[in-house]
Amino acid sequence: MRIPATSCLCPFLVCLCFIQRCCAASYHVPAKVPSRNQTRLANGGPEVHHRPKRGWIWNQFFVLEEHLGPETQYVGKLHSNSDKGDGSVRYILSGDGAGTIFIIDEVTGDIHAVKSLDRESKTHYVLHAQALDRNTEEALEPKSEFIIKVQDINDNAPTFTGGPFDATVPEMSELGTSVLQVTASDADDPTYGNSARIVYSILQGQPYFSVDPKTGIIRTALSDMDREAREHFTVVIQAKDMAGQVGGLSGSTTINITLTDVNDNPPMFPQKNYQLYVPESAQVGKAVGKIKANDKDLGINADIKYSIINSEGANMFSISTERDTREGVISLKKPLNYERKKTYTLTIEGTNTHMDPRFTYMGSFKDIATLKITVGDVDEAPVFSIDHYIMDVYENSPSGTEVGSVTARDPDGRNSPVRYFLDSKEEGVRCFRIDETSGLIRTTQPLDREDVSWHNITVMASEVDSPSLLGHVPVTVQVLDVNDNPPEIATDEEVIVCESSRPGQLIQTVAAVDKDDFANGQRFSFALPSLLPVNPNFTLKDNQDSTASIVARRRRFDHLTQDLYRLAVVVWDGGEPSLSGTSTLTLRVCPCQSHGRVRMCQGEAFLSSAGLSTGALIAILLCIVILLAIVVLFVTLRRSKKEPLIISEEDVRENVVTYDDEGGGEEDTEAFDIIALRNPAAAEELKFRRDVRPDGRKHCGGRHCRRNASTEPDEPDVHGFIRQRLAEADMDTGGPPYDSLQTYAYEGQGSPTGSVSPLDTPATQSEQDYNYLDNWGPEFHKLAELYAEADSEAAT
Repeated sequence: MRIPATSCLCPFLVCLCFIQRCCAASYHVPAKVPSRNQTRLANGGPEVHHRPKRGWIWNQFFVLEEHLGPETQYVGKLHSNSDKGDGSVRYILSGDGAGTIFIIDEVTGDIHAVKSLDRESKTHYVLHAQALDRNTEEALEPKSEFIIKVQDINDNAPTFTGGPFDATVPEMSELGTSVLQVTASDADDPTYGNSARIVYSILQGQPYFSVDPKTGIIRTALSDMDREAREHFTVVIQAKDMAGQVGGLSGSTTINITLTDVNDNPPMFPQKNYQLYVPESAQVGKAVGKIKANDKDLGINADIKYSIINSEGANMFSISTERDTREGVISLKKPLNYERKKTYTLTIEGTNTHMDPRFTYMGSFKDIATLKITVGDVDEAPVFSIDHYIMDVYENSPSGTEVGSVTARDPDGRNSPVRYFLDSKEEGVRCFRIDETSGLIRTTQPLDREDVSWHNITVMASEVDSPSLLGHVPVTVQVLDVNDNPPEIATDEEVIVCESSRPGQLIQTVAAVDKDDFANGQRFSFALPSLLPVNPNFTLKDNQDSTASIVARRRRFDHLTQDLYRLAVVVWDGGEPSLSGTSTLTLRVCPCQSHGRVRMCQGEAFLSSAGLSTGALIAILLCIVILLAIVVLFVTLRRSKKEPLIISEEDVRENVVTYDDEGGGEEDTEAFDIIALRNPAAAEELKFRRDVRPDGRKHCGGRHCRRNASTEPDEPDVHGFIRQRLAEADMDTGGPPYDSLQTYAYEGQGSPTGSVSPLDTPATQSEQDYNYLDNWGPEFHKLAELYAEADSEAAT
């Protein structure tokens, strides 16, 4: 019969409550005294101060979590020694959960929990208790702090975080090899009881794996587990609290374990003997067959290296490993010949490339198979005796001259007759023909080495019975040289002769060329024609080194008298038979500098010596013409400008002098008009002549005049003065056709400073006080002083 765990805890809790109440009764102290820190003697003596005793009766309280009963859970009792049991003491509770989770009886001090508590959410509560006099509300005891701890019960099962898990372990591992460690957590109190004490066990995965009950480490339970037999395992691990006892809570997780591969299997050929048919026409270097050994391992553990270990097969064939399929690819190293050898035997070995020394006891990890190759007979094209023919023939040989012959045979056992012909697609075939039976090659026309020195042709051969099978061979024909070209002078340029040449002076050295080819180098000799009379101007000297020197025979030449001379030169080569050629040189007479350099000749020679082409000369001349045109245009424009009519520096009417406006508000439109320069008569009333100053003394009465409201009646006299001067200028026949004006711009009537024109300056002494200029700033102080001094001098 099972007894619930709560039934075991109830007697324990009853005992705790009984001990708590007994302790509370044993700690009562005397009732409240008049003062907490003073004691009055019975005989009326003086008061004695002493350390007060603690009057609270309390202890640490406990309450069970997850209480599901219909009534509130009793927690404990608070009692003060001032409480006489008459209800005069009132108990107050404050702090965590006071009034909501925990309530207290104000009279008895009993504390109850009204809600179900969860220790995993909050492990303890800190509260404060206080005893007050019910009548006076005075504190009978200091406020006291106590703790209510939530007592744990086993209400949380162990859990695994992050599952399910994946793990690997090498196959063939030893017994007890660690695979993975799993850890479960329990939210219950690990310091109280066995609620959080976990024990691990395996529910699924035996007998292959086991788990340590305390640490949760999963280990192999069998040795030499073979991946090739079984690769994947599913293991279920359980974690149970209460140390695995009956009634404990549990949780589980799944671990997927995979065995990883090791090289514990050797390669194996499916069969020991293989056969392969290869035609004799197979190309060298090409694959002719494949062979494969099987390996149960994976990855690099299954890599295989193939090799041919017998000499007969290794001489004719090679084998390599294809990476993706791990097959052995057999290739041909030399041409096959059915008539010579009809079969080959290959001994092929397959070996693992990555060995594991732990499994060497299992064998050498290699296998051997035998491959028999049968060579197939194929009708082959004729084969020439050599791979390349080189022949030669002299140039200018008559048509039909023999060049050489080629030979081909049928490689098959029938030895069929062969016929020859030339490849008509090649360009040089028109110069040769071949006898289709004998293979003799002849020329069809005389050959010229100086035109083409080498001819490349292709000769083809086919069997008479099988004309579709063709054999090819390249033939190179060299054309040998004969002395059939006379030599000639190498240069076609004119020879320059200086006018200042002296007898015996070297004019120029010439050389010869010959199109023929001489094995030991060309040798030339030079001379003047013997049939011509002696040249009085020049002679020729053979230098015996295949060059000749032209030498002057008389003193001085004159290009004005004769500028061109002709000189014929005969050149002999050193061939057999020797050939000669006559070349005529052109000699041009030109003035020369002191060191023999040409200073000036005809335009073409001079320009050629300068290295200028015709296009460059045209460009230079065009640029010069454009520059001259620009200069002429500029000079013409300069001359077309009008000269000033008044050129006298003493004429005061030479310039029109103007002053910039100083601003007059809205009256600026009455300022100086540029029309006055074009039509001075139209602006006679606004402008004043500056070359003749009007006599203003008779109007102003002084040296200075100012234009203001008081001087307005004199303004018509000034206008009359200007008209008079204008009439005089118009009647002056010796003056320019227009007046030259010097004017002041009109400043406007709104200017606070008035006009600064000397025409408006009053002739009488001004009574103006210039002290107001001081208000304009320190820069006007000097101006005020100057005006004051001028007025004082005028008054004097």
